[in-house]
Amino acid sequence: MKQQQFALAAIRGNYRNFSEKEKKIADYILNDPRNIIHLTINQIAEELGLAESTVFRFCQRLGFKGFQSFKIALAAEVVAPLKDIHEQIEEGDEVKTVAEKVFRSNIKTLEDTLQIIDEEALKQAVAAVLSARKIEFFGNGGSAMIAMDGYHKFVRLGLHVAMNMDAHLQLMSASQLTKGDVAIVISHSGSTRDVLEVLHVLKEKEVTIVCVTNFAKSPLSKEADIVLYTLSEETDFRSEALASRIAQLSLIDALYTNVMIACGDEGKTALRHMREAMSQKRL
Repeated sequence: MKQQQFALAAIRGNYRNFSEKEKKIADYILNDPRNIIHLTINQIAEELGLAESTVFRFCQRLGFKGFQSFKIALAAEVVAPLKDIHEQIEEGDEVKTVAEKVFRSNIKTLEDTLQIIDEEALKQAVAAVLSARKIEFFGNGGSAMIAMDGYHKFVRLGLHVAMNMDAHLQLMSASQLTKGDVAIVISHSGSTRDVLEVLHVLKEKEVTIVCVTNFAKSPLSKEADIVLYTLSEETDFRSEALASRIAQLSLIDALYTNVMIACGDEGKTALRHMREAMSQKRL
């Protein structure tokens, strides 16, 4: 995974799920990242009144082998930083200014997510979908819209695909899946009650679980077989869940396009049949 290239973004994306000690380390790094690259793990631990092992585990939680690899990535980021195109929206901003900041926020979310895409996980997700007897999308609230979009795409390929908007129907449908099926579960937090209820049923049925979730440890990411991460930051006027939806859509697009290519002529034939059927709706 490439999150090592974006140490600060990884910290911000994980922040809400940190423990109090981890937030203490995160705040210290974010407050003066340039200073961190000149310190030893012992100096940081002593400054914060924490054990060195706590700082070391913090770096590992972000996906680094240890403090040294984290510091190298941080140095590369702060010495030659990317231009920060994300700006806070303020109450006095003009309409056009707000629009520009929203667009820039979405662009940054896509760029950050692109940098942490795990190529191996994406390959595994493609292979799982191609070999599945049935593919079912799951999502609640805002994520339900993403799940429906996924269904709308994959059904074009002639695959056996399903999706239910109602949480009760999702549970019922999950209970009918089997070991040969694939569930694509979309949840920004990965920790809502409805998602965890579906997750429990899917695990019992030994269904292969592919999840699309925020870059952080959650019950969903811990239990899923294949994890595709998004990375977004929260602002005063836009929640991270809202900002992440465009990244979720893009990940589903990337998965769909790879599956479509792998389907070859069969996929092209299915698309042609779909277009012929839909042509009847045009005047």
